[in-house]
Amino acid sequence: MAVEEVPQRFEQHLHAAPEILICIRRIIGAHLQLWGRDDLIDAVALCATEVLANVHKHTDSSECHLRLQNTPDGVRTTVSDTEPTLPTVREPDWCAESGRGMLSSTAHRWGVLPTPTGKEVWFECRSQIAT
Repeated sequence: MAVEEVPQRFEQHLHAAPEILICIRRIIGAHLQLWGRDDLIDAVALCATEVLANVHKHTDSSECHLRLQNTPDGVRTTVSDTEPTLPTVREPDWCAESGRGMLSSTAHRWGVLPTPTGKEVWFECRSQIAT
């Protein structure tokens, strides 16, 4: 009997509305748990929530595509949307309700890539045991 391999990638098209963010956090948690990445659930869910909230706040449609990929060092997450304007990095305002720089302070690294249809915001969270 052949053992089925667990897919190491998850993708979902979604509407980044605030009311679905709790469900997305649960989906992220379930996939990371399946991949044995329990140590990264909080970090990935926090960063993904921040990026998705920015999609809702800064795009006209809030339509986007979420992709999680298990890598040897951790988890890479990408959120693609149709807004061509790239985000700008500012000093965090720790008293504000948003814009506190959680992505910069939580993810190991992150970036933005322009695409023909908008942009991709990606980040990587690494396991502590990864080198």
